[in-house]
Amino acid sequence: MISKTNFFTSGWTYSEDESDLKNKFLMINIAILLSTVGLSIGIGINLLYDISGLIPFELTLMMVNFLLFILLRCKKGSLKLVSFIETAQFTLLFLVLIYVSEPNQLKHIWIFTYPIVLLYFQNMKNSIKWLFFMVGMLILAPMQPFIDIAYTQFQVIYISIVLIIISIIAYCYQIKIHEAKNTIRRQVSEITNKDKLITLQSKQAVMGEMISMIAHQWRQPLSTVTLSISDLQLKKMLGKESDDTYMDKALQDISDTVVYLSDTIDDFQTYFAPNKDMNEENICEIVNRAVNFTKARMNSAGISFDFEESTDGLIQTYSNELVQVILNILNNAIDELVEHKRANPTIIITILDKKSRFEIIIDDNGRGVPLEDLESIFEPYYSTKGMNGTGLGLYMSQMIMQKQFNSKIEVKSSKDGTQFCIQVPKKLL
Repeated sequence: MISKTNFFTSGWTYSEDESDLKNKFLMINIAILLSTVGLSIGIGINLLYDISGLIPFELTLMMVNFLLFILLRCKKGSLKLVSFIETAQFTLLFLVLIYVSEPNQLKHIWIFTYPIVLLYFQNMKNSIKWLFFMVGMLILAPMQPFIDIAYTQFQVIYISIVLIIISIIAYCYQIKIHEAKNTIRRQVSEITNKDKLITLQSKQAVMGEMISMIAHQWRQPLSTVTLSISDLQLKKMLGKESDDTYMDKALQDISDTVVYLSDTIDDFQTYFAPNKDMNEENICEIVNRAVNFTKARMNSAGISFDFEESTDGLIQTYSNELVQVILNILNNAIDELVEHKRANPTIIITILDKKSRFEIIIDDNGRGVPLEDLESIFEPYYSTKGMNGTGLGLYMSQMIMQKQFNSKIEVKSSKDGTQFCIQVPKKLL
């Protein structure tokens, strides 16, 4: 497919795996343009100094450049052929400069760009062949009987030695570039694999937390159903007849409880749905959805909860991801309060309206995060819970806020508790 916006890469589009191919197209297009400019300058100088012998040759090379420029845009697979023609063209041009020009004209200086041409146009094996060919033709120049050469044997040998030295430098440079490129690719691969592993482990950790929350949500309703059924069975065993009103009430309670259990499953299923579409939703409803997942845990742990809905507004966001962030922080607060058995354990959520964003502030009255741990709590695998923590919850929450919301989570802590501030843009760009 041709892209009109990419002039220097011949208008082609490239996949992520074709970055090297894209760079080759880029370099050969630049080389063609630069050589055309150089040939134009050469023609101008030759006209100025009345050196007409090279002008037809330079015009021919300019025409070849034009054809190669068109060919690169007509067929993507023509790169190899064009690279060969360009290499041959530069080789011929540099040899002609030695064979027909005078040393005092300094045109032989152009030959020292030859290693750069080989560096970008040919692979290592072919570059060595072209270099040997060039050096051989230079050394043979004063020996051949067909064209009178103004350069002495010493001069062409001197030029050849300099050319070889520059080629070795270019070769070493290319090796370093390849090593750096391979190192970067390896590091990127390692980081990608690490991110995938962290994401997988995070999902597993979240799944475990979800199962725990479902258990908390279901334990009391299931106990109610069990008690109702046991009461009916006991009455039957004792030979007591249950009146219709009592029976209807017991069955209605069981039915209502089953509906509640079904609704709970629907809530969790909605949370786990891979919804990547932005939607407009009330900020308080999003917070309440996260709170509902943890309300049973807070009740069973005797934690007081207060949600100060000081503002109410719509937000355009990825609601499921935001729920996950709030949920992670709430679960951490509950774990802290349960583990250290604080007096009057309390969690308070406050929403503040800050013009372009909402701030969801979650306070708890736990023991706080030690100062030496405060700077590291958003790092992967760093946990203050010992063997009970994965060190992934806060890391993934911060990653979600940075990547999905272009925002962040801030934390303040003291011996009287910890405060997390989730900054959520009202509208994602």
